[in-house]
Amino acid sequence: MKLFEDTIMEDKNYYTSGQFAKMANVSTRTIRFYDQKGLLKPSRIENGSRLYTDADFARLQQIILLKYLGFSLEEIKNMTIGDSDYHILLNSLELQSRLIEDKLAQMQLVAGAIKETSAAIRSRGEVNWDHMLNLIHLTNMESSLKSQYINASNISARIKLHNLYSNNKEGWFPWIYKQCHIKSDMKVLELGCGNGSLWTSNTTKIPAGADITISDLSNGMLRDAKRNMKTLSASMHFKKIDATNIPYEDNSFDLVIANHMLFYLDLKAKKKNALAEIYRILKPGGKLVCSTYGSNHMKEISDLVTSFDNRIRLSSDKLYENFGLDNGKEILSHFFKKNKIEKKLYDDYLLVDSVEPLIEYILSCHGNQNEYLLDKYSDFKAFVTSKMGTGFKITKESGIFICTK
Repeated sequence: MKLFEDTIMEDKNYYTSGQFAKMANVSTRTIRFYDQKGLLKPSRIENGSRLYTDADFARLQQIILLKYLGFSLEEIKNMTIGDSDYHILLNSLELQSRLIEDKLAQMQLVAGAIKETSAAIRSRGEVNWDHMLNLIHLTNMESSLKSQYINASNISARIKLHNLYSNNKEGWFPWIYKQCHIKSDMKVLELGCGNGSLWTSNTTKIPAGADITISDLSNGMLRDAKRNMKTLSASMHFKKIDATNIPYEDNSFDLVIANHMLFYLDLKAKKKNALAEIYRILKPGGKLVCSTYGSNHMKEISDLVTSFDNRIRLSSDKLYENFGLDNGKEILSHFFKKNKIEKKLYDDYLLVDSVEPLIEYILSCHGNQNEYLLDKYSDFKAFVTSKMGTGFKITKESGIFICTK
């Protein structure tokens, strides 16, 4: 074995696992563990020995850095799937930056709660259990922050593809906003705001005096929306709202907006039905503007991934079957009169001429794609590149229903 290692030492392109671990100041056990997890495979295996290159060392440095920053090994695997795909790493680091900002704010709250609890014990000689429970809840926030921001990041990846490659230059969010006809005396509620793109895409069109509430079920997305809407947030209200239990009086709003969110809900349930709640809070003559898509929407992307591996499903549910362009009017008619429901289609398609944003979109989906694509990322990227040609055309079949109470 000594003679073999000496031979490897003479070849500057390769390092044994022991040499490789020593260079990075980690244990050989760590190197083997990263191999088992699919994070860092050796470039060669010769006579049972794992051999690594300088390129592998650069990848190992990425793994160590991202682990230090607090990413899990599964997240790191998603972020380092291609040495040249810096857009994925950049997006992930931006995600981590936002997460750290919220961690700092969280720790300030924890520090304040500790001081209050300590002061109460010193002054009264007893424990305020309400304060202690609040402190426990604050320290447990961290586990939910990352998942919330990953969801927000995935939404951004999907919006980005549409922004870059849509044929309709008006844009989805300006078109949606135009259908809302918001005036200065109106009271407006958006359910499921995501990252706030509806408003950041229409900053100059929002009338002064309009009373607008921006809501989402996710605290992480609300924080993203507020952060993105710094110049607008002073005139808007931000609130966490469950659409099946809207905390407002009957006949409160002139307009409710639900952009691509109703299909996530169980609209067949008689109790706690979001549509019943929306109808309840709308004023007589008030409107619901809700968007969805049809069965052909983005179908070329699904066909692309299944032709690479037929086990891949980009979504575990066909959301358009829950609430889509074909059945939406029938579902809405349980609450709104049919002659008070209008359907409008958005005329558009995508023509994508770059591989990276398309793959980023695919990896952001809710299905099982990462299970099959991450270990074969280079092969999948080459496959997508071969299909790209002068442009990859993608059908868009989306639109809105405008319902009047």
